[in-house]
Parts: sequence; structure tokens; C-alpha cells
Amino acid sequence: MGSRGRVRLSAGIVVLAVLAVLLVPPLARLDQQAVDLAAKLLPPSPAHPFGTDELGRDLLLRCVYGLRVSLLVGVVAALVATVIGTAVGAAAGALGGWFDRVVMRVVDTFASVPHLLLGIFVVALFRPGVWPVVVSVALTHWLSTARIVRAEVLSLRSRPFVDAAVSGGASRLRVALRHLVPGVLPQAGLAAVLMVPHAMWHESALSFLGLGLPAHQASLGNLVQTARGSLLAGDWWPTLFPGLFLIVPTLAIASLAAAWRTRLNPRRRSELTL
Repeated sequence: MGSRGRVRLSAGIVVLAVLAVLLVPPLARLDQQAVDLAAKLLPPSPAHPFGTDELGRDLLLRCVYGLRVSLLVGVVAALVATVIGTAVGAAAGALGGWFDRVVMRVVDTFASVPHLLLGIFVVALFRPGVWPVVVSVALTHWLSTARIVRAEVLSLRSRPFVDAAVSGGASRLRVALRHLVPGVLPQAGLAAVLMVPHAMWHESALSFLGLGLPAHQASLGNLVQTARGSLLAGDWWPTLFPGLFLIVPTLAIASLAAAWRTRLNPRRRSELTL
């Protein structure tokens, strides 16, 4: 399959995932929390295409709800982290000097701590829920964006049009707002897209560890965590389908981001990799 075919396939998967989380819950009109012990751990069938879990709940509906939570966390956390990283990186690159050195040392200090470990510390300060996970992921994923934006600002500062603006008497603030910030927006947008699948995996990891969403709330990490006992008993579907709902959309988003990265600047792929 060529690059265009991969992009089209990835775009189709992302569109299908978005439509599923938007349309399936209102159209199905089923309670994803409804317990039916008489129908527990049923294998995939026409009535339940993905089978049922250990409490007899429809696994397809639970996976759709879990994907909705993962997409919500991924998109919101990526946007917040991108805003923070862009502001910090642009300020460090535009001001330079001691401010740049101090800011980047702070970034390096936080980057030396594993993301998941730092995320566990942040989310442990709150009660389990969606927004504590969003805060945890956002506060641990802005560092790469800050580095990317700073590097791009330093590159833009050496361009002739910036020198001309400075020579014409423009202030640092005007140069930053009129020339530097607009120049880094494409890279910041790409960093946000690249961050979405990463944030989705972190949300699932936190939920799998019992530190994310409450156990009763549908989350792909929760679904995989509660299905471990069923897998040991030979029931494969409660683990397989939530895993696919996590892996396939994140790979599709990453593939679209890679295509955008190549189109944006094919010579600097490694710099834009998170």
C-alpha cells in the first residue's frame, strides 16, 4: 500500500472512530452499565458483536464509551499541553539570554523524570475522574512542544525579515507576535496531533493501574484491567476488542501526523518526533 493509501485508510479509521463515539451511544439507547449476569461472558454473536463482559454488559457499547473517554482525554490534554509548551518555548526563544537558559534547565529537569511516574504523582493528588487525568497528562507532555517551538523560534530569529523588523525599530513583543509566533504555529499544531495518541496511551495506562477513571466507568484501560481474569480463563474477547479500540485509532492518528510531518518539512522529521 502506497503512502496515499495509508493516509486514506488512516483518515477513514479516524472518521469512523469519531462517528462511533458521537452516534452509537444516542442511537443504541442502551445503558452501558446495565448488568445481566445471565448473559455474562458470552462470545461474539449477532446480538453482541463483541460479546459480553463478566457482568453481562455489551462489550461493543463499553468499548465505544471507553474510546470516547480516551479521545476526550487525548484531545483536551494535547491542546492544553501544546498551549503551555508553545508559550514557554516561544518566550524562551524570543527573550534568549539568562531567561532562555533558566527555562530550558527547568524543562530538562522535568524531562528527566519518566512521564508515567510524574503522571502518577499528579493524578494521585485528586479523586479518580476524567479531568484529573487530563490535568496529569497535560502537565507532563508540554516539554517536547516547548523544545520544538524554542528551536523553531531560534531559527526564525536569524531570518532576514526578523532582522529587518528589529532594524526598523520594532519591539521584542511586536516581533514575537507578528513574526515568531505565527511561524511556529504549524509545528505546534503538528506536535498537538502527535501528542493525542501518546496522551490516549497514558490515560489507558493510568486507568489500568487503577489511578485514572473509577472502576465502574468505561475506559479502555479499565476494560483491559478488568478482563485479565477472563483472559486467564480462556475468554479472549474482553481483552482483545478494548485493545484493538486503543491500538488501531492511535496508530491511525500517528500515521496522519507522520504524513503531515513529511509534507510540512521533510528534512526535519527527527526534530518533530515526540
